[in-house]
Amino acid sequence: MRRSLDLSAPGGTGSSLAGGRTRNAIPTGRALITDLLLAIAHHLLIFALFAILVIRAVLIHPGMEAPRIHRVARLDRLYGMTAGLILIVGFSRVFLGAKGALFYLGNPVFWAKIIAIAAVGALSVVPTRHLIEWSRAARADAAFAPPAEAMRKVRRFIAGEIAVFPLILVFAAAMARGFGL
Repeated sequence: MRRSLDLSAPGGTGSSLAGGRTRNAIPTGRALITDLLLAIAHHLLIFALFAILVIRAVLIHPGMEAPRIHRVARLDRLYGMTAGLILIVGFSRVFLGAKGALFYLGNPVFWAKIIAIAAVGALSVVPTRHLIEWSRAARADAAFAPPAEAMRKVRRFIAGEIAVFPLILVFAAAMARGFGL
């Protein structure tokens, strides 16, 4: 059974939601531990994703040779797996976390955050496709070097990912402070 302290009682500051839950309920017991672990995992994964994104940006440059192409392609797979874990943990926070799904699903700032996440994901498709193509070409020909125009295109898309990424954090911080409720 999930228990929480109700701050919407006389003298409290919470506001009631459907099902008797409150926006400002403080989780206790197992709910508190679950919420804490999900939050920690979510934050660590987000920082890891950004680190991988920046490392990928630094490693991709004109004149890349086969070993670096393969290394960046592996890094790109790690980027995709980390992004997938973020989605799993993030939606676990929505449906299993202490705030409950109503806190998130009815909040336009949450949906702005989801749109920013989708934009970063969409921008990552072009670099991933090129890295797969380049890795295959480098396996077939150790002297393969990515074409300069394709390299510029990939770098532009990665720069776009890096530019949009902070919006995710901005919307998360705004949402945590009650914006959009």
